[in-house]
Amino acid sequence: MSKLIIVPTPIGNLEDMTYRAIRVLQEATVILAEDTRTSSVLLKRYSIGTKMESHHKFNEHRNVTSIADRIESGETIALISDAGTPGISDPGFLLARVCKERGIEVETLPGPTAFVPAIVNSALPMDRFCFEGFLPLKKGRQTRMKELSLESRTMVFYESPYRLVKTLTQLGEYFGSERMASVSREISKIHEENRRGTLSELARWYTEREPKGEIVLVVEGRRE
Repeated sequence: MSKLIIVPTPIGNLEDMTYRAIRVLQEATVILAEDTRTSSVLLKRYSIGTKMESHHKFNEHRNVTSIADRIESGETIALISDAGTPGISDPGFLLARVCKERGIEVETLPGPTAFVPAIVNSALPMDRFCFEGFLPLKKGRQTRMKELSLESRTMVFYESPYRLVKTLTQLGEYFGSERMASVSREISKIHEENRRGTLSELARWYTEREPKGEIVLVVEGRRE
C-alpha cells in the first residue's frame, strides 16, 4: 500500500540509525530529503540506493500537492530531514497535513530527536515540559518571553550558537538571572557538551567560550 513514511535520521552519530529506518529507505520509491548532499553521506553509509529528491522550506508549499498525487498513484515516499525527526523545526508538517486531509496513510517511525536527550540530561523536572522550538527573532520576541516568564513547566528551546548568549541574557531579564537552565550542544557528536547552571552563569560561560554547533536550551519553569 502506498503511503508517506516519516523517517527520523541521526542527529550526530550515524550509528543511531535503526534497522527499520534503513529498510524503509531501501524499499521506498523515492526519498524526499531536506538537503540531498547532506543525506547522501547517510545513504552511502548504509548502502541505500533509493533515488532522492529535494524537499525543503523553500519548495515544500509548491510541491506538496504533486507529492500527494504521486502517493495516490501508487508511490511510497519516505521523508527525511538533515537530522532528527522531520516536522519538528524542520520541513514535514505541511506534507503530513495535506496527506492526512486527503486520506493518505502517514506512518511515522520513532527515532532520534534532539530535545529528548537534552531534557533528560538537564536534571530539571521532566514530568511536565513544553517545547518552544526557536524563539521569534524580532517581532514578538519580547512578548513571548514575557508570557513564558509565567510558565511553570520546564521549557525547551532550539537556538543558534550565534544567538545563545543574547537569548540567555534576555531570558535572565524576564525570568530572573538565577533561574536554572541547561545547554546541550552537539548531542551524540564527538564534542558533545552538557552544561548546567543559572541563566547568568551560562551567559558568562558562553561569553568567554564561543559556542559552536546545534544547541538545545532547557530552562526551569517558574516556581510557585
